[in-house]
Amino acid sequence: MTSLRLGDIAVDVVLKDIKNVHLSVYPPKGRVRISAPKRMSVDTIRVYAVSKLDWIKRQQMKLREQERESRREYLDRESHYVWGRRYLLKVIEVDTVSDVEVRPGTMLLRIRPGAKEETRKAVVAGWYRQTLKAAAQPLIDVWEPRLSVRVQRFFVQQMRTKWGSCNPTAHSIRLNTELAKKPRECLEYVVLHELVHLLEHRHNERFKEYMDRFMPQWRQYRDELNRAPLAHVDWRY
Repeated sequence: MTSLRLGDIAVDVVLKDIKNVHLSVYPPKGRVRISAPKRMSVDTIRVYAVSKLDWIKRQQMKLREQERESRREYLDRESHYVWGRRYLLKVIEVDTVSDVEVRPGTMLLRIRPGAKEETRKAVVAGWYRQTLKAAAQPLIDVWEPRLSVRVQRFFVQQMRTKWGSCNPTAHSIRLNTELAKKPRECLEYVVLHELVHLLEHRHNERFKEYMDRFMPQWRQYRDELNRAPLAHVDWRY
C-alpha cells in the first residue's frame, strides 16, 4: 500500500487484481482509500483522485457532522433501537439458550449468568441480523416482479461505509445490519435501491429515473436514513 497527498488530504492507495477503480471514504474521520488495478500508474491514480476531490470533501464533511451513538455496554436501562423506535434494555440472567425479545418499550436480553459484554453484544447483533433478514426477504419478493429482476442471494452483515451494496454479475445484494434499527421505510428504500442496480449499475440519470418511477419519495427516505445516528464502532484499520 502507498499514499498520496492532495493538499491536507491523505489517500491510501491499494493496487489489486481488479478491473475498475474504487474510491471509499471511511468513518469516523473520513479516511480516504482508493483500490486500483495493478496496471494503473500512480500518476493516473493521482489525476483520478484530484477529479474526485470535491466529492471526497463532501463525504468527509457528512461523516464529521453526522451524529453517532454512544458506546453500548449491554446493561439494564440502556437505549437500543428497533425499526426507528427506542427500547430500554432489560438483562435477565438465566441458565438457558440466550435470546432477545422485544416487548412494548423494552428489549429483553436473556443471557447465561456471568456472560461478558462481548457475548451480550454478539447475541444482540445476531438478533438484529436475523430480524433484518426476516424483514428484507418479503420486500425482495415484492419488488423483484415489479422490476423484472431476480436476486440469486442476499446477505446481511455489519458494513462500515454503506447501507447496502449490489453485485450485478452475481445478482446478489448485501444489507447493513444497522438497518434493523432504522424506520422500516428506510429498509425498503435500500432494498429498492440495490435492486435497481440490477438494471443500472451506476448512480446516473437513468438510475434516478427508475427510483422516481418506483418510489417517488425515495429522496425523503434517503435523507432520513442519512440523518440517523451512526452506530458506535471501534474503528481498527
